[in-house]
Amino acid sequence: MLLTQSGAPLGWDPFADFRRLQADMNRLFDGTGRYLTTRAFPAANLWLGENSVVVTAELPGLSRDDIELTVRKDTLTIKGERAPAGDDKVLAWHRRERPAGSFSRTVALPFRVDPEKVEARFANGVLEVEMQRPEADRPRRIQIKPS
Repeated sequence: MLLTQSGAPLGWDPFADFRRLQADMNRLFDGTGRYLTTRAFPAANLWLGENSVVVTAELPGLSRDDIELTVRKDTLTIKGERAPAGDDKVLAWHRRERPAGSFSRTVALPFRVDPEKVEARFANGVLEVEMQRPEADRPRRIQIKPS
C-alpha cells in the first residue's frame, strides 16, 4: 500500500465520508430515499381574506367530537386522537403510513384574531376554521384633508 507524506493511503479522499453523510442527510429530509420523512399532521392550508384568515386541515377518519380547537392571539392549535386501524395483536402489518394516537398542530397566523369571532365547520374529513381580525386591528383608510 502506497502512502502519502501525511501517512494517508494514496488516492484516499478525506471528504468522501462527508459527501456520503451529506447524501444520506439529504435523503432523510427529501423523502425520496430509503428514509421516510414525517409530515406535519394534519396537513393544513391557510389563506387570507381582507379581514379574516381561513385554515383548512385534512382529518380523515375523525369526527368533529375527536377534534379540539384553541385560538390564542395569533395561533390556532388543532388537537385530537386517531384510533388505531384494526387490532395490532391480530394484524401483521405490511405497510403502516397512517399512525394512530394523539396529535397536536399549532399554526401561526399572520395577525391576531378575535377568539369570539371564530367559525369552525367539519365535513368529509376536512376542517375549515374562519377567524376574523379584531375590529381595532383592521386597517383603516385615512382621509387626507386639504391644507
